[in-house]
Amino acid sequence: MSIKIGDVILKHGLMLAPMAGFTDYSFRKICKEQGAEYTVSEMVSAKALCYEQRSKKAVLSDSKTAPLAAVSPEENPMAIQLFGSEPEFVAEAAAMIESREYRSCISKASPVAIDINMGCPMHKIVGNGEGSALMKNPALAAKIVEATVKALKHTPVTVKIRAGWDSNSKNAAEMAKVLEAAGASLICVHARTREQMYNPGIDIDIISAVKKAVNIPVIGNGDICTASDAVNMMKITGCDGIMIGRGALGNPWIFREISAYLDGEKYEQPSIEERLDTCLYHVDLMVENKGEYTSSAEIKKHAALYIKGVRNAASVRDRIMKAHSTAQIKALINELKGTRE
Repeated sequence: MSIKIGDVILKHGLMLAPMAGFTDYSFRKICKEQGAEYTVSEMVSAKALCYEQRSKKAVLSDSKTAPLAAVSPEENPMAIQLFGSEPEFVAEAAAMIESREYRSCISKASPVAIDINMGCPMHKIVGNGEGSALMKNPALAAKIVEATVKALKHTPVTVKIRAGWDSNSKNAAEMAKVLEAAGASLICVHARTREQMYNPGIDIDIISAVKKAVNIPVIGNGDICTASDAVNMMKITGCDGIMIGRGALGNPWIFREISAYLDGEKYEQPSIEERLDTCLYHVDLMVENKGEYTSSAEIKKHAALYIKGVRNAASVRDRIMKAHSTAQIKALINELKGTRE
């Protein structure tokens, strides 16, 4: 089994899901090193990117949106995910990202795909008619995809959707048909409704229904925490690949585990030492990419997940959350390593 996205072929279709506040360059790099074949950026506001370009400032030194759309050559294959409810803004932003011809652009490469978010359940997103709110408006969703496809020269457009808005309107299969007709090259299905948010339990049959409804690749997403979860989803639904979100947090080795399973190879869980060393590596990557100030705050949530289940982790986690620098955080991780010697 393999998936073709544009000119890229993915052997198993193992993808890292877009997660706001988590899937930045550092985490994407680590997941790729551990077997993720494809990653997706944090979601980028199409309108914000466009409005930044219309600013009268000569230099957008304080740009907050453009850096989220950055792509490095070593990251590919990866997608930049856009969100928005106005076709013209999504299309304009997508074209800028493909061409890399916009102010504050720090991309050294173009993404292999533009992904459109039609699944985010957060109130501030759906309140603007964006994200999973588009599940209630297939006609508008189709216009967004169609406009974006037309605006791009060669980059395929993919879409991430949910099972539906609520339990009474699980319309993912019908939505997928509309999006395929509008030009989408791939559909990823998060098998929860917006009503469910991220609560446990997915409707795996929804993925099966989408797979039967369209002729483009379908990716399954939701509740994948082990290789067994991934393989079961593939077998039950016939999906072409899987996308992992929260199951990869603190556990980027899940991609290596799934790949080994599919290749019939032996897999060994990472040792405690490897987990802690990866956490230290993650700190360094983030500081290099984002600087000390931002990293000292953002790395804490990752560190808490890397050390979960390690002896003495609870007290160290509390101290990490109160730390004021990455040096302090690294010292605490090394202290935790020392208690195991």
